[in-house]
This record gives sequence, C-alpha cells and structure tokens, in this order.
Amino acid sequence: MSAETKQKVDILIHAKWIIPVVPKNLELEDHSIAILGRKILDICPTEEAKVRFHSDETVDLGHHIIFPGLINAHGHAPMTLFRGVADDIPLKQWLEEKIWPLEGKFVDAKFARQGAELAIAEMIRSGTSCFADMYFFPDEVAKAALEAKIRVQLASPVLDFPTIWAQDADEYIAKATQLHDDYRNNELISTAFGPHAPYTVSDQPLQKLYTLAEELDLPIHMHVHETLQEVSDAVSTDGRRPLQRLAELGLISPRLICVHATELLEEEMKLLADNGAHVIHCPESNLKLASGFCEVGKLASHGVNIGLGTDGCASNNDLDMISEMRSAALLAKAVAKDASAVPAAQALEMATINNARALGLDNEIGSLERGKQADIAAIDIEAINNMPLYNPTSQLIYSSQSSQVSHLWCAGQSLLEHGELKTIDTVLLRSKIQTWQKKIGNS
Repeated sequence: MSAETKQKVDILIHAKWIIPVVPKNLELEDHSIAILGRKILDICPTEEAKVRFHSDETVDLGHHIIFPGLINAHGHAPMTLFRGVADDIPLKQWLEEKIWPLEGKFVDAKFARQGAELAIAEMIRSGTSCFADMYFFPDEVAKAALEAKIRVQLASPVLDFPTIWAQDADEYIAKATQLHDDYRNNELISTAFGPHAPYTVSDQPLQKLYTLAEELDLPIHMHVHETLQEVSDAVSTDGRRPLQRLAELGLISPRLICVHATELLEEEMKLLADNGAHVIHCPESNLKLASGFCEVGKLASHGVNIGLGTDGCASNNDLDMISEMRSAALLAKAVAKDASAVPAAQALEMATINNARALGLDNEIGSLERGKQADIAAIDIEAINNMPLYNPTSQLIYSSQSSQVSHLWCAGQSLLEHGELKTIDTVLLRSKIQTWQKKIGNS
C-alpha cells in the first residue's frame, strides 16, 4: 500500500507490549496505537499498522510497555511545598500542630499555583496523566494543569470553619459551584464537591451538597473512616458511625468517593457496594501516618469499586503511582493473609479504569480502547531490574521504577518524551521551589 493510500494519523506508536486494561488480563505483543486528534483511532498488530497508517510522528518503543496514563484519584497537589516538614508523627498531631499552622501562615494563591506546578511535574514524570485534587485555591491548580496540559478533577474543599479560601460552608460551596461553571466545557478539567470529612462538615452543608451534586451531576469526594479515632469520636459525639450518618443524609450513592476507608465493618462494605459508592485507597500515606489498613480484598469481594491515590506529599511523601500500585498489591496480601489478594492486573486496574469509574470519567479515560482519549504512558523495560521478562503486567507492578517512565501523552498531547518534560520549564520551576524552601524552612 502506497503512502497516498494509507490513512494519515497524527501519531503512530509502535510498542513491544500494550496492556490496554480493558479487556481484562490482555497483553498485546508487537502492537501499535494510532492516534487521531485527541483520541485513539485504532490498536492493531505493528505489521498491520505499518501497512494501514502513516504519520509524520512515528514513535518506536520496541523495548517498552504501553499502558493507560495513570490516574491519581486523591491528593492535595499544592502540599508538595510541605514535603518533609512534618514527618513521623500521628495524624491528629500532624494536622493540628504542624499542617494547619503552616497552612495558616503560608497558603495563598501563589503557594497553590507553584505547589501544583511541582506536583504536576512529578506526576507527569511518573506516568500520571490525570489527577483528582482537593485543596484551597482550586482555580490556581486549574491554571497550572491547563498550562501543563494535564487532566484534573478539582474537588473544591468544603468545611464548616474559616480558612484562607472561605469563611463558612456557604462560601466554600458558592466557590465550588462557580469553579464548575467556569470549567464546565473544558476538555481537561472536571469538578467535584470536596467536603473534607464527616467531622469537619455538618449536616446542613452536606444536604446542600447532595442536592447540588444531583443537579449538576458531580461526584462528592470526601475523607471517610480514615482512622479508628475518627470513627470512635463520631460514636462518642452523636452515637453513630460516620457512614451511618452519611447514609441517613442520603449521600451514599455512585457519586460518593470515600477516601481511605481504613475502618469498615462488613455491613458498611455491603452498604457501599449496594449503593455503588467508591473507595480510594491511599496505602503509603496510611502506612506513614499509621492510619490503619484498608481491607481491599474484602471490599473487592463485596463488589466495591476500589481506586488508588497517593494523598498529598506532606503525608506520603511522593506522588509516584508506580510505587503506589506495588504498595497496594503487597499490602493487600499481608492484610488478607492471602498471596492471591490484589494480583498485579488488579493493581493496574485500580490506578486506571477503577479510578476513572470513581471520577465518572470512564467513558473517556482509564483504558486503551478505540474512541477513548489518548491518555497513554510508556515505560522502558530494558533495564536490568526488568530482566528477564515473562509477564509484562507483573513486571510493570512488581519490578519497574517510575524513573523508567519514558513517554506520556494526555489527549494526544506529548507531556513527556524520552524522560524529558515537554510542557514544564524545569529550570524555572526549580527556582520557584527553592524560594519556597528557604521561606518555609526559615519559619
């Protein structure tokens, strides 16, 4: 077939392995992806692709695994600027004695913008093409994401008490609604409501959020049952566990994204499953803060959709979803006392299609399928730590390092090429962060 009769595409990627995630447990050897505009036009054997397509941009990744761009379903991007300032202390002390005072002193629009820039650079570098974020000044995080050309879902925070971002629950909600209006037609930015936690948001705002979420068709992203103390404090205060209260308020539905969920009874797992709610597991943050263990194996057996997030850099301390997948798989086995719990393929699903489903974006991202957005990551498996290779999915989860991520596309736009960031000026970024380091370090 001559070049004139071949179909012209924008990008043609040839790869040693493609793991599309959907269908399950499929590994395609010597296959290619054709991208037209923002979307995947086709996935087919490389020899067929060379016959059918031609492109001015052909990327030969003959020593790579191609997989869906990873989705970090829970984090606080600007908090990268607090990386390492409050380590090795319990959650309550971490929040009340360290983080909240630092936020009161330093957080403003500039902090949010530049902290988000640092977070986005780190996430791109480790294969993440979409992230969900809950932090103050989400409008600044939106600007940073658009500049870097990465996908984000902004869960605007809602609390009862005043902060630098708003004075009361009504103002938080008004700002969240305005953010939705500002970006409702943006292809890279979606929004959600982000009530911080049951213990920081009272009934009336939660009822208002439920009504607005139904009207606007938005997710509700919330820390839920993060620690045993949170649950016991709730029982002491009003005699109910937090999930019981949320159920009585009508919030447990396919819109609800429960982050952490380390303290769940069997009947609560069934409640989440029966109502289609989602759980976002943050294993490394939970380990570092000794928050408890999310029983991923049990949740999965009940049919709960379980995703994966890093949490913020002040409690992890990185945004590396490659590492997070491995931690999730290993920790699940220890917690369940079952080596078959959360196999490698499931860990990858948690970081891709399950996260997309939780964010309500699974029609667009989370798997490599014809017609979906071209959010695609590539990892070089020629390194010594990847040899020999018998099972590509296992190798990706258990052996690979984020430093091996070589390429990343979001909606067909190159964000990372041969390990180099394409949409972020790293020299300028380093200068900005060094200024913050001196400012915060000297406080």
